[in-house]
This record gives sequence, C-alpha cells and structure tokens, in this order.
Amino acid sequence: MSRPLSALIIVLLLASCGGGYKAPPRNLDNACSILAQRPKYKRAFRATQRKWGVPVHVQMAVIYQESKFRSDARTPHRYALGVIPMGRVSSAYGYSQALDGTWDEYKEAVGRRRAKRDDMRDAADFMGWYMTRSYERNGIALTDARNQYLAYHEGHTGYSRGSHRSKSWLLRVASQVEQRANTYSAQLRGCD
Repeated sequence: MSRPLSALIIVLLLASCGGGYKAPPRNLDNACSILAQRPKYKRAFRATQRKWGVPVHVQMAVIYQESKFRSDARTPHRYALGVIPMGRVSSAYGYSQALDGTWDEYKEAVGRRRAKRDDMRDAADFMGWYMTRSYERNGIALTDARNQYLAYHEGHTGYSRGSHRSKSWLLRVASQVEQRANTYSAQLRGCD
C-alpha cells in the first residue's frame, strides 16, 4: 500500500472516532456536566438570560425535552398505509424544535436573518424571545418551566384557549420539564 494512501486511511479512522460535531453531550441528567462539555452552551444560555430574563435551567430543561441537545433533531416521518413516506410530522428542527413559520417570525422580529436553528446561540435566543412573548401575552413567569413549556408546545393562542388541558400526556410531559428544570437549577448552584 502506498504511503499517501496509508496516511489517508489513518486520518479517516481517527476522524471517525471523534464523536461528531452534532453529537449531544454525555450525561444529560447533569447540568454541570453538559456545560463543562459544551462551554459555548453556557455562554449562549447566560447571554439569553441577560437579554431576555429566562433562567438557564428553564432553557436547558425545555431544550432537553425538545431535542435532547441534538442540533439536527427533526420530527419523525409520516407514512400513508404504514409504508409510503409522506414527509415529516412538522417543520420543527434543531435544538429548540422551532417551526419554520415561528423561526421566520423570530428572525424578522429580532433582525437576525442569518440565525440558524442548529446553532445553540441562536436557538437559546429564540427560546428567550418566545418565552418573553409568553410572559407578555399570557402572563407566564419566565421562571415557570411547566407553563412556559405548555405555551411553547401549544403556541400562545393555543395556551390562552387552554388546548393543553385536554391532553393528559402533554400535562405529564410539562410536569417532567418542571422537574428537570428544578433538578438542573439545584445542580447549577453547585457547579458555578
């Protein structure tokens, strides 16, 4: 085997062991571990907290629920008759699982036309913008992870109409988001 070919094979093997740029952090149950592995996340969450007032632990709990910290998260495909692909369930994408239309509204409102849903800085800022609007429209405290998540999932109008009240599965998920936010909050107090 030629020397350049051997070198190329070694480089490719080493590159394949890297874990990938889009791989989520390990140990998603530990906020300190997440932020230690991804210092950029920490800077993004703190910038959002300063700008919009949404606590870091609330941002982290919602992102965990929406994407498990996967930058390229998407909704599953729909199938007709169980086998014919019909596209995705929704246009939700990225860390925040923002829908196309809502993401476009955000970019227009804040003047960030180049914002990307698979960039944590942009996703966190989007979340801060959205949750601030939930506070303005529905009076949901920025520290209230449960109701912020319900408004995030159902939309501002859906939340104000109470569409979430008839969805026991969603109420259960919102309670899990609240529990995770409380856990992350306690952990973050010990790791700064």
